[in-house]
Amino acid sequence: MYDLTALYEAKTVEEAVSLRLEHPEAQIIAGGTDVLVQMREGKRAGKELISIYGIDSMRGVSLDEEENIRIGSLTSFSHITKDPIIQKYINVLGEAVDTIGGPQIRNAGTIGGNTCNGVTSADSASTLFAWDAVIELTGKDGVRRLPIQDFYLGAGKVDIHPDEIQTAILIPKASYENCYGHYIKYAMRNAMDIATTGCSVNVVLSEDKKTIARARIGYGVAGPIPMRAPTAEAAALGKPLTAETADAFAAAVLEDIHPRDSWRAGKAFRQHIAVEMARRCLIESIKLAGGVMA
Repeated sequence: MYDLTALYEAKTVEEAVSLRLEHPEAQIIAGGTDVLVQMREGKRAGKELISIYGIDSMRGVSLDEEENIRIGSLTSFSHITKDPIIQKYINVLGEAVDTIGGPQIRNAGTIGGNTCNGVTSADSASTLFAWDAVIELTGKDGVRRLPIQDFYLGAGKVDIHPDEIQTAILIPKASYENCYGHYIKYAMRNAMDIATTGCSVNVVLSEDKKTIARARIGYGVAGPIPMRAPTAEAAALGKPLTAETADAFAAAVLEDIHPRDSWRAGKAFRQHIAVEMARRCLIESIKLAGGVMA
């Protein structure tokens, strides 16, 4: 059923790094919700596997000394959705990963696996892009951190060195403080389906809650990798909470996104729903932030 040549199990990050160096062709496996399916399909036949699932230090959500949110890469989707820190500061991430698969997948699947796949349809990715997430990688030379935008290199490709494993995802305090967001996933079915398009928006309002002090928007399946829409973000900056602002913000996303035709949906349809999703996400984010649309 599963054609593999060897399975190595790491109990610590250091051991995982050593195994990576000893077995450079081996595939890292965490929850296995993607890798095992691919192996069963024959796409990874004959592979060696390095399991990192037993590294408990890579699980959980916490605040570091600078009050950045630290999400261990082995934290399951179910854990993220229910975690009190996530619910208090960045509830939209919990809502986004709660759209992934079914309960069994969410219990086993990890946010590290979701991002390391490098696919544009990952439900966590658009929200992580919109919240300026930082990827932490650990290798033989220590810890390396880079913005999530730099982590994604291309379709299915991410910036992980041969000796590294992803150990955590960080949300900087400046990104989540006084910030509220909303995520919409459009798929052919309501459950157990890959996103046709995903949109995540968050806002910071002015002190009087009359204008947009900052708006950020991230998309999945709007290009070969998850992406931001900086033209739309600029269009909302300093603008009043009006329907006209929401419409201008939404229309501006077409300057940045690059959806394609596929059997799931055509380019024109993806563009259409991307605009509508942006508008709805912005309006809902404003409401969550305590603003009132005029």
